[in-house]
Amino acid sequence: MRDGALRWLIYATASCLCAQAMAAEYVMEQVPLSFAQLQESGAIIGEVRIINNDIFDLDDPREDNFLFRLANKLHIVTRPEVIRQSLLFSSGERLSVQKIEESERLLRRNRYLYDVEIRPAAYNDGVVDIEVETRDTWSIQPGFQYSRSGGSNSTALSLKENNLLGTGTGIGYAKTSDVDRNGNAFTLSHNNLFGSWTNIDLTLAKYDDGKHQSIDFGRPFYALDTRWATGVSALHDERIESVYVNGNIIGQYRHIKDAGEVFGGWSKGLVDGWTRRYSVGLNYLDDTYPGDPALTAPPTVPQDQTLVSPFVRYEIIEDDFEKVKNRDKIQRAEFLAIGFNATIQVGRALTGLGSTRDLWLYSATATRGMHLERGNDLLAAANLSGQYGDGHGERQGLGGSVRYFVPHYKRAVFYAAASADTLRNPDVQDFLLLGGENGLRGYPLRYQSGEHRALLTIEERVYTDWYPVRLFRVGGAVFYDVGRAWGGPTQNPVNPGWLSDVGFGLRILNDRAAFGNVLHVDVAFPLNADPTIKSVQFLVKSYLNF
Repeated sequence: MRDGALRWLIYATASCLCAQAMAAEYVMEQVPLSFAQLQESGAIIGEVRIINNDIFDLDDPREDNFLFRLANKLHIVTRPEVIRQSLLFSSGERLSVQKIEESERLLRRNRYLYDVEIRPAAYNDGVVDIEVETRDTWSIQPGFQYSRSGGSNSTALSLKENNLLGTGTGIGYAKTSDVDRNGNAFTLSHNNLFGSWTNIDLTLAKYDDGKHQSIDFGRPFYALDTRWATGVSALHDERIESVYVNGNIIGQYRHIKDAGEVFGGWSKGLVDGWTRRYSVGLNYLDDTYPGDPALTAPPTVPQDQTLVSPFVRYEIIEDDFEKVKNRDKIQRAEFLAIGFNATIQVGRALTGLGSTRDLWLYSATATRGMHLERGNDLLAAANLSGQYGDGHGERQGLGGSVRYFVPHYKRAVFYAAASADTLRNPDVQDFLLLGGENGLRGYPLRYQSGEHRALLTIEERVYTDWYPVRLFRVGGAVFYDVGRAWGGPTQNPVNPGWLSDVGFGLRILNDRAAFGNVLHVDVAFPLNADPTIKSVQFLVKSYLNF
């Protein structure tokens, strides 16, 4: 009897210990704690596992078909080390929610990734394992593109690979034709060479009116806690510039531009939710306007100018971002910069360094977002630039904008945007344009031009859950535009007043492609048209946003 009781006691104790071990293992695998709770507990990061998925999930019956299986087979998945190199955290560090959230933003910035999820995978004895799961987009962008805006057509025949061999390298070729020029362009880019956060952007283009060559190479302030940055850039551009009145070209001139910059910057990183950055550098800008007897010159042509200017730059960023959906994309995660951000730069062009004149050069930008009640968001921005010499300001520009989102119902957003810009002592190429893709969708391209511009847009946006063939996201909008561009010698003499239009349109997002732009198909009706304007304007154009 005693032996039976003893055996029962041993069995019960072993069962209890086994159950506790299984429970501990279950807790470790399920990890009910959030990243915020893990940070609060002082957790240390253990293993960081990369789960890099192909374009389509073949375990999902809706995506398990011949076409999607073929796409996965032809596609080279992003290499795990490419994803790992974009993370701001690593094994052995104390867990930081801020670094995890910013890592997600950095990864989603790469257009070759369709989705990103960072989650705790296991937690035991103060150590948390993290899984970083991504899904690729179709990164090869071939095809023919067509757009129509303001009565003008644009086409492009292109072939671009945004993720060459899964390395994050972009390389492409495009043959374009639009209202301004026809030509061919080659591009090469990478934003994290050798895992060192060094980026390169190279463009070589040849057009029927000139050429464009540019390169940007350096290590930027890639994250809020980055302590230093440096870079160099150079540009050469030749083109024919046009001056518009009433949407018609009244004169043209040739413009040759050479520019370059070298800079170095430092920062204390992210301190109490704020990042402050300081940079010094040297800018070079040379604008020349050679005569061309084949062109009909406008009444005034800008003067040649060379500016060589040392500069200082100050930047401040508040770490406050809101993750939302259905604002500028359709059913995709977006990050709104809710905090205050500003950049100020001041330079001094000196004749002793080769400048045409001694000038002060200045620029400033500022943005501020606000998350209001009931999920409403307000985003404001302002900018100022100009040069000062001989006791007065020259080529000064001031502008501001406000965007307001009011989500309502399940997938509908009321959207309003207002902007205003003004120029003082501008050159002819500085004049502000309005019409077609410049705003006022019911009017011809560049219909109004002047030294001042104001525009208000109101839209009712709908983001449907319709997902045709698991490739396209579909939305729509009803809109009203009102605005005006006026002042200066290029003001529209026929219809210089306030203009307005109404219309409706379709929005289509190619959800699984790296280029991921939103196709706008709009029908607009001008409300203040002169007899030369068609009563219905049809617009087709690809934009980054809704």
